[in-house]
Amino acid sequence: MALRSSGRKFSFDILSTSILDDDHDSSTIATCLRSNSDPSPIDDSTTSPTGNRKKKKKKKHKRITEHPTISEHLDHSSSVGEFNGYCYSVAQTSSVLVCEEHETLPHSNMSSVSGLLFGELRQRNVIMVNGVSEESVGSPQIAHRESESITELESRSSSRGEGRSLENEVSLDWKRLLAEDPNQTFPVDKSPVKCFMEEMYAGNSLRSTVPLGNEKERDRVYDTIFRLPWRCELLIDVGFFVCLDSFLSLLTVMPTRLIMICWRFLKTRQFKKLSAVELSDIGCCVALASGAILLQQTDISLIYHMIRGQGTIKLYVVYNVLEVFDKLFQSFCGDVMQTLFNTAEGLANSSTESTQYWMRRFVVDEVVAVASSIVHSFILLAQSITLSTCIVAHNNTLFALLVSNNFAEIKSNVFKRYSKDNVHNLVYYDSVERFHISAFLLFVLAQNLLEADGPWFGSFICNALVVYLGEMAIDIIKHSFIAKFNNIKPIAFSEFLEDLCKQTLNIQTDNVKNNLTFVPLAPACVVIRVLRPVFAAHLPYNPLPWRLFWIFLLSAMTFVMLASLKVMISIGLKKHARWYINRCQTRKLHSD
Repeated sequence: MALRSSGRKFSFDILSTSILDDDHDSSTIATCLRSNSDPSPIDDSTTSPTGNRKKKKKKKHKRITEHPTISEHLDHSSSVGEFNGYCYSVAQTSSVLVCEEHETLPHSNMSSVSGLLFGELRQRNVIMVNGVSEESVGSPQIAHRESESITELESRSSSRGEGRSLENEVSLDWKRLLAEDPNQTFPVDKSPVKCFMEEMYAGNSLRSTVPLGNEKERDRVYDTIFRLPWRCELLIDVGFFVCLDSFLSLLTVMPTRLIMICWRFLKTRQFKKLSAVELSDIGCCVALASGAILLQQTDISLIYHMIRGQGTIKLYVVYNVLEVFDKLFQSFCGDVMQTLFNTAEGLANSSTESTQYWMRRFVVDEVVAVASSIVHSFILLAQSITLSTCIVAHNNTLFALLVSNNFAEIKSNVFKRYSKDNVHNLVYYDSVERFHISAFLLFVLAQNLLEADGPWFGSFICNALVVYLGEMAIDIIKHSFIAKFNNIKPIAFSEFLEDLCKQTLNIQTDNVKNNLTFVPLAPACVVIRVLRPVFAAHLPYNPLPWRLFWIFLLSAMTFVMLASLKVMISIGLKKHARWYINRCQTRKLHSD
C-alpha cells in the first residue's frame, strides 16, 4: 500500500468487520482504512514468481458495527502502522475500530512505509469503548485527543439518555409527589364528602369564573339599566320632533314662500334675481311636485295584492329589503340636497359672466334631486304597503315582521365596534326611522278610513302601539349594549342632545357632520298620495263651483292645522333647546 504526503486529505470509508479466527493466537484484528484516491493494489507478480497467487479466504462473522465515514488529515486525526503483517488505523472521532486484513507487503515497500510512519508513531494505547478493549498506536497528542473525545461522548450519552429518563421518571411519580407535599396542595386522596364540604364553606361558589366586582362595574350595570335608556329615548324623541318640524316646514313654510315670490313678481312686474333660499325652495318644490304627481299615477291596490300574493319571499323579508334601500337613499338624498343648496348659493352670488355655468349646474343638480326623491318615494310607498299588509292579515304576520326586523337590527349593530361619532349618527338614524314608521302608520290609517268595514279603530290602535313599543324597546336595548360594549358613558348622550339643541337654534357647532340630516321630500310625497283620496272621498257631490269651494276650504283648513302644529312644535323645540343648553352650561360651570 502506497501512502502520499501527510498534508493531503484522505477520505476513509469504514468497513466494519470483526474477524474471529479460532486457529490463530490473536483474538482481535484491525484493518486499515483505504481511500478511494489510493493507487491500485500492487500486483502479485512483483512479489511472487508464479504471479497467480490466490488470495486467502477469510471467515467473517455477523457481528457488524456501523460508523460514519471519517475524513480527516492524516497527521491530525489518525495514525497508521503495520505490525506482524497487518495494517491498522485509529481515528480520533471513532468509538469502534473496524479493521480489515491485507496481504503482507514486500520488504522493500515495507521499509519505505516504516520510514514514513514509525517516525510519528511513538505510543500504543489501549482504549476501552463500550466495554471492548481496542488498541491504538499513535503519538501522545493523538492519544490524549482520543481519550478526551471518548470521555466527552460517554458523558453526552449518559446525560441525554439516563439523566433524562431519570428526570422524567421522577417528575411522573405522582404518588411520590403527593406524599412529599407538606401542604397537601392536591387533595386527591380526600373523600367526595370532604371535598364538597370544603367547597361549601370556601366562599363564593363562582369565584373561579366570576371575578370580584368594584364600584366601576356597579356603575356600568346601572348605566345599562337606568341612566342610559331614558337619555337615549329622550334624544330619539327630540330628533323625531326635529324631523316632524322639518316635514311641516316643507308643507307649510315652503308653499308660503313660493306664494310670496309669485305675489312680488305680479306686483312689480319685474324679474329680480332670486336669493339662495328662494332657489332652494323652488328646487324642493319641483322635487315634491314631481314625486307627488308620479305617485298619484300608481295603483296602490295592485301593489298591495302583488306583495300579499308573494309565496317565495315572505313579507318580513320584503320589508327588510325595502328598509335597507330606504337607509341607502336617505343618506344619498341628503348628499344630493346639500349639493343642490350649494349650487343655489353659487348661482345667487354668481356674476353676470358665470351665470350660465351656474344655471346649467343648478339644472343638473335639480334633475338628480328629483330622480333620487322619486325613487325614495316609491321605496317608502312600497314599505308602507307592506306594513299595512302585515297589520291587516290575521295570521300573526305583524309579530313575525317585528321579531325578524328587530332581531336583525340587534344582530347587525350590537356586536360591532363603534366610535362615539358613529353612535351619534346611529341615534339620528333611529330618529328618522321613528318618523318613517309614523308616516307608515298614517298610511294604514288612511287605508282603513277608505276600505275598512266594521269596528277597526281599536285593532288599529293596538297594532300601532305594538309597533311603536317594539321599536322603542329595540332601540333602548340596542343603544344600551352598544354603549356597554364600547365603553360609552351616558353623559355622551347628553352631549349628543346638546348638539341637537344647538342645531335647532341654528348655532354653529364644532363638528357639522354630526348634525341630524333629514330630507322630508319622500315622506311628504307618500303622505300627499295617501291623504288625497281621503279628502276626495269626503267632498260633497255638488256642481263644479261648489266642489272647488270645498276643495279650497278643506285645503285652507288643513294648511292652518299643519301651520299651527308646526308653530307649536317649533316653539316647544326652541324653548327646550334654550333650557337644555343653559342647564349644560351651568353644570359645566359648577363642575369647573
